[in-house]
Amino acid sequence: MTKTNYNLSQIAYRAVSEAIHSSRLRGGEVIVEGKLSEALGVSRTPMREALQRLEGEGLVVKVANRSFMVRHVDFSEYMHSLKVREILEPEAAVQAIGRISPESIQAAKSELKQLLEATTYHTDAHWGSDDTVHGLYIDGAGNQVMADIIRSLRVTTRLYEVSSLKDRLLPDSREHLEILESLAAGDPKTARRTVQFHLKSLQKYALDSFGS
Repeated sequence: MTKTNYNLSQIAYRAVSEAIHSSRLRGGEVIVEGKLSEALGVSRTPMREALQRLEGEGLVVKVANRSFMVRHVDFSEYMHSLKVREILEPEAAVQAIGRISPESIQAAKSELKQLLEATTYHTDAHWGSDDTVHGLYIDGAGNQVMADIIRSLRVTTRLYEVSSLKDRLLPDSREHLEILESLAAGDPKTARRTVQFHLKSLQKYALDSFGS
């Protein structure tokens, strides 16, 4: 791949990824490559490379005629994925105690507080902060196998959340702040409890929303 094609592929990748995460492209929607390529000013080749990368990340899937579709995650898959996260992530948080630099925790807290204090709550900024907070203990645990599994599950749960749980963003950030406080305190029991509470809270909210 030439440098030019790589740059164009990156542009296409970021644009499609952002469209999925902002729910402008929704689960089950077929991606019209020609239309997207034209809108972004790129050719079919870098667009196809971007979509193949997104397929590898679990955000899109191939359908008939070599087309791609935004992966659809239903309520059952979402809840099952959250239950597995509830097993793995509290353990990751415990393992990460003492392995995360205070500077990294403080930077995550500053990012989160800026988000909470903003006049308008920005969805893109929320998901960036979400990645930062969870990434601290996912990477800090020092177990690459666990990290890969959790990240795959997070792709699944986010696909559901961006389309079905939009009103959940502000409570998420408040719970993220509690997680950061527990990591900063270096208390394994509190870290386990705050992460478990966060994931159980997501499950309860999803159940309440699904039943309403």
